[in-house]
Amino acid sequence: MKKFEVPIIYRSPLISAIKKKRKEQDRMKKDFLPTLLDFGPLQVYLARHFGFCYGVENAIEIAFRTIEENPGKRIFLLSEMIHNPQVNADLMANGVEFLQDTYGKQLISFDRITAEDIVLIPAFGTTIEIEKMLNEKGIAVEKYNTTCPFVEKVWNRSEAIARKNYTIVIHGKPNHEETRATFSHAAVNAPSVIVKDMKQAMELAKYITGEKAARDFYAEFKGQYSAGFNAEKHLVSIGVVNQTTMLAGDTQAIADFLKQTMIEKYGLTEKTISGHIADTRDTLCYATNDNQGAVTSMLETKADLAIVVGGYNSSNTTHLVELCEEKLRTYFIHSEEKILSGTDILHYNFHTKTEIVTSHYLPVKQPVKILITSGASCPDALVEGVITKLTTFFTIEKTMGDLSEEFNKPIEIRPES
Repeated sequence: MKKFEVPIIYRSPLISAIKKKRKEQDRMKKDFLPTLLDFGPLQVYLARHFGFCYGVENAIEIAFRTIEENPGKRIFLLSEMIHNPQVNADLMANGVEFLQDTYGKQLISFDRITAEDIVLIPAFGTTIEIEKMLNEKGIAVEKYNTTCPFVEKVWNRSEAIARKNYTIVIHGKPNHEETRATFSHAAVNAPSVIVKDMKQAMELAKYITGEKAARDFYAEFKGQYSAGFNAEKHLVSIGVVNQTTMLAGDTQAIADFLKQTMIEKYGLTEKTISGHIADTRDTLCYATNDNQGAVTSMLETKADLAIVVGGYNSSNTTHLVELCEEKLRTYFIHSEEKILSGTDILHYNFHTKTEIVTSHYLPVKQPVKILITSGASCPDALVEGVITKLTTFFTIEKTMGDLSEEFNKPIEIRPES
C-alpha cells in the first residue's frame, strides 16, 4: 500500500514502532489481539488497528502539499478535511478557509470563489451539484480532490446496482458529509433513500409489505429520498450500500432484515431473491472493519476502563465508543488536555452531545488496566500524548523511550531445525 508524506507532528515514534512490529509479525492481519504497554503500575492495551487510514493520509498529504506549492493563493476547503479538530486547526493556521461547516451550512459564499482560487474536496467527497458548480467556475476540482477511494467504491457499487434497476438504500447519517455525497451520486442513477438505523429500516419495510400506506412515506422520510421517488414502485427491488464508517454489524443486520422482508413479501427463497434485493457485499472500508474488529478483540481483555481518542463529530470514532461502552466504562476525548488530573477527566458524551467531568476515573488499585484506541482521523501523536499523560500519575517502571527501543528491536528469525 502506498506510503504518504504526513507532517511529522502527527507521528509518534513509539506507535510507529509498534505498528511496524505488529505488521512484520502479522502480515495477513489475522491477529487482532491488543498490544500491551506494561509500565508496571499502569498497563495500557493498544488496539491492534487504530489511527490514520489510507484515505485520511491521502487527504492530509494532498492538503499540505497544496499549501506548500501555492504560496500566496487563496485555498479553500469545502468543509472539514477530516473530522479531527487538531488537523483542521492546523490547516486554518496555514491560511486555509472553510466554505461550509460539517453539516453543509454555508460559511463563505460560493460567489466569492473565482477560477484563480483553489478548492479542496474533503475526504468525504462532495455532491455532484457542488462539483458541477465549481467546474463551471473554472476551478480544477480533480486536481485537488481528496475523496477517499473507499467512498468512491460505494459510489461505483451504487452505479452498478442502478444499472440493474435496483433502488438504492443507503445506511448512513442523513446530515453527514459522506452520506450527502453518496446520496447525490446514487440519486443520479436510481431512486434512492437513506435509512439512519435499524429502526428506520423497519419502518421502510412496512412500506415494502404494504403495512403502511405509500402516501405516508414522503412525510416520514422527508429529506431522505430522491426527487421523483415513488413509494409504490421503487421499493420492489432494492440494494443496500452504506456510509463507510457505520458499524459493520448494523449495516449487515439492516441488509439481512430487508432481505427477509422481501422473502416474506413475495414468497421467495434464497435462490429466487435476486430479482428483489441486490447481492451487495459490505461497503465498509477496510480501516473501519479493521478498527471495529480490533476493538471487539481488545474488549476481551479484562480492564478497568477504556479511552477512545478522536474528533467528537467523527462517525467512525463514535462507533468505536459505542462498542466499548457495551463492555466497560469508556471516556471519549480528543486530546491529552482533556485528562485534567489523575482524578478528573473531561470527556464527551455523544448521546447528549455535551462534555462532562468525571471524578475518580482511575481506580485505586494496581496495576490499572486501560484499553486505548482512536478513530481513523486521529493522529498517532495524540494517542501517544494521552499515554504519556497517564504515565505521569504513576511511578512507572519503564519509560516511553524504553518501550520504543523494545519495539524497534528486529524480529529474531531462528533457523529451522
